[in-house]
Amino acid sequence: MEKAEVITVSDLFKSFGENHVLRDFNLKVYEGENLVVLGKSGSGKSVLIKCIINLIRPDSGKIVVLGKDMGLLDQDELDRLRADVGFLFQSNALYDSMTVRQNLLFPLRRHWSRVDRDQRAEQAVREALEDVGLAHTLHMMPAELSGGMKKRVALARTLILRPKVILYDEPTTGLDPITSREISELIVKVQQKYKTAAVIISHDLNCIRLTSNRVVMLLDGRCYADDTYDNLIQSKDPRIRSFFD
Repeated sequence: MEKAEVITVSDLFKSFGENHVLRDFNLKVYEGENLVVLGKSGSGKSVLIKCIINLIRPDSGKIVVLGKDMGLLDQDELDRLRADVGFLFQSNALYDSMTVRQNLLFPLRRHWSRVDRDQRAEQAVREALEDVGLAHTLHMMPAELSGGMKKRVALARTLILRPKVILYDEPTTGLDPITSREISELIVKVQQKYKTAAVIISHDLNCIRLTSNRVVMLLDGRCYADDTYDNLIQSKDPRIRSFFD
């Protein structure tokens, strides 16, 4: 049985002045898969996922997320949809003045009804931290955490609302190789446990190899290639080869 599409991007254009970042870009993401978008720095990868969640408005084109046309949603509808779409920022976006516990409680305040009435918020926080192996950090401040721990806490905050889709923006940037592998393995664990679909923005080849079910290559603002990691590394196309040589 063919899996359902959870994200569909059609004929997407986005420019900043004379810089044409996305040009007739097309993409499909299916339920339960990890799709990696690979591209050089400045190629438009982060712009793409910010367009998907409507943090950036595209110039033209259509984006459908979980059956909803993003261009037709009002603010209330958009807020409700975003509860089903987790976004892991490259910077982690933790609140420095809040403890880990308070950081995780924050999204529940906006979407309290999404937590089962029989499940206490404190239990939800503890379970999310256990998912990322950081139950002991409950009362720590972000300044007390390593880079890898901050990334895990940010992911726990994303998981607390049990999203159907997760968008990862360069999840291993700035991390050492061992921590990068741990984060990549955690992304796969989340996919397997919660059956989430994900779009992963990365140029870290080890992360891509470990996490991807499928890889889309973004070149010149378009989807230049769409295949598995194993097939792409065997490509004879010099533009594809340039990413792996």
